[in-house]
Amino acid sequence: MTSTLGHALLGALARGPQTGYDLSRLLARPVSFYWHARHSQVYPELARLHDAALVCYEVIDGPGPRETKRYEITVDGTAELRRWLGEPTPAEPVRDEFLLKVWSMWLVDEATAVRMIEGRMAQHAERLAGFEVEVEETRVAAGAATDEPGTVPFASDALLQRGIAHERMAHDWCAWLLGRLRGSGGPGGAPGGLD
Repeated sequence: MTSTLGHALLGALARGPQTGYDLSRLLARPVSFYWHARHSQVYPELARLHDAALVCYEVIDGPGPRETKRYEITVDGTAELRRWLGEPTPAEPVRDEFLLKVWSMWLVDEATAVRMIEGRMAQHAERLAGFEVEVEETRVAAGAATDEPGTVPFASDALLQRGIAHERMAHDWCAWLLGRLRGSGGPGGAPGGLD
């Protein structure tokens, strides 16, 4: 059975032949905004995909003394990727330590709560800026293809637009929460604290 990482690698290889290093970089940006794989996991998974005849490779000249393999998805690999895409995706449990802290922030003073929210708000602003740069780069490189369903740029743009929407919503939620904190007298069980 192919793992989620295996399917991620098949999805990357469906875009074109790549080395293990190239695949690690592709999974790092923009895929890592949503799903993370360590570089050390990529090569063993490629070996499993090769053993299952879902990918093949050719040895090419590389920068180092060891051989460099350029991988390509096979017909069976494409069929497996399509099969996986058609399956329902189970809802992932949300495990966000920051939200767990928000749930208990009534125990800290206003200044601590404000610092906590401002820190997270800055993270969302930074990620939002990163997504916007990615969108611009994708649109410059692909042009009108980003608006054409059934193309790689369209799918990449869709992922990035989801990131932009999420980061804007999270940033706006932090701004709302800061307004509540500053307008309520703060948490900590005092009158006018958080509900």
